Amino acid sequence: MRAISRARFEAMVSYCRKPLARYYMHELAWFEAGGEQVLGTLVFDTDGEYSGMIMGRDLNERFRAISSTSFLDTPEQAIYELHIKMDQALAELEITREQGDETGKPVDFFTPVVRQERLSRGFQTIKSHPGFSPARSIVCEMMRWHQDVDGNFIEQFQTTGFDARIWELYLFAALVESDLEVTQPSPAPDFICLGPGEGKFLLEATTVNPTIGKDGKAVEAHRPETDDDLVQYVQHYLPIKYAGPLTTKLKKRYWEKPAAKDKPLVFAIQDFHDVMSMSRSKAGLGTYLYGYGYDAKGDPKKITEHVWGTKKILSGFFSQPGAEHVSAVIFNASATLSKFNRMGVAAGFGNGNVVLIRRGHEYNPDPGASAPRPYQHIVAEGYRETWVEGMEVYHNPRALRPLDPELLRGAVHNYLLNNGQVRSEIPGWAPLSSITSVLSLSSREGE
Repeated sequence: MRAISRARFEAMVSYCRKPLARYYMHELAWFEAGGEQVLGTLVFDTDGEYSGMIMGRDLNERFRAISSTSFLDTPEQAIYELHIKMDQALAELEITREQGDETGKPVDFFTPVVRQERLSRGFQTIKSHPGFSPARSIVCEMMRWHQDVDGNFIEQFQTTGFDARIWELYLFAALVESDLEVTQPSPAPDFICLGPGEGKFLLEATTVNPTIGKDGKAVEAHRPETDDDLVQYVQHYLPIKYAGPLTTKLKKRYWEKPAAKDKPLVFAIQDFHDVMSMSRSKAGLGTYLYGYGYDAKGDPKKITEHVWGTKKILSGFFSQPGAEHVSAVIFNASATLSKFNRMGVAAGFGNGNVVLIRRGHEYNPDPGASAPRPYQHIVAEGYRETWVEGMEVYHNPRALRPLDPELLRGAVHNYLLNNGQVRSEIPGWAPLSSITSVLSLSSREGE
């Protein structure tokens, strides 16, 4: 039996843990045996007793509970018995691992199921680039728990839907981390999220994608080059990009589906319309949702429509008919493949030769600050980051069923005030943007 970090244990086991478990037991230490064939944790419960839980991979390669110790008076006694029980579990693993609810055979998510020319650039990066081996390992663990409701998850993950599937996996991880019990209904929406007590909401994911021309190829995205161009980009170009997928989701009227009855409905959107587009598109989302722009002094200005070229749309998504059924919209500029890579490195995954350098800007805690503050982090094993970190929640002021912000602790929660200003409730540390350099020390490659 060997001690491992909490981050590594969580990356493999958190998806099988019932959220209520955190309310009646506290995990104190984490262990593995047999090259991580068996995992264990020392816990202290509300009765003042110590015990150990043992997990092994089921027939679908997901870690599940397979044994436990008795309840003991001291942590020393519990660790001693946990050691014995883990050795026993390792010896009997082929018998005890079967849970009875497994379906099909374990899947290798990175073995191509389509021709090479159909594989997306993102998939080929995570599959083969040595600098992304940490992301590959942590995604593999997660995908064993993510349900393939539509039956085409792997094909889309490997081809045209790579970005959308990465966004869904990110949301799944962030929701589980938030102590929510997550299920995936059929038909949509994507997730039903159950919190403690009466906490509950539905979440539907969508993405902003490249515009496809008549020739079937992606149209080159606009990139601002001057300050004036940037203002137009934020106040008109980006809102039009966000409007397409959000209004499409609104027209589906998810609130009328049986699973959605009397529950808050949340849309989660990520911007993949251009390389690194999500790093500069946050302001455009808030402008479109609330229908307000801001001058150089930060004073609000009501916007009624967005115009770009021949396109014209109404501003203020939350003011549209039917939008009162949407409780909030979620966005996270840092929820990309790089986040999976950072989380993988922090948990000790990968080939051991990867170092990441993360740069960006964070919310400035100085009340008098007029600009965000730059940051730089070296990401290595033991680095601390959460899945929720970087998440922005835009609450709908007209929502019929408001979302309880306590269900997504650690996110930035934004509220529109009567004067057009936006009040942001910010956790202890919150990034606004993030760019990660990848150093693969074995090959000296950087990205």
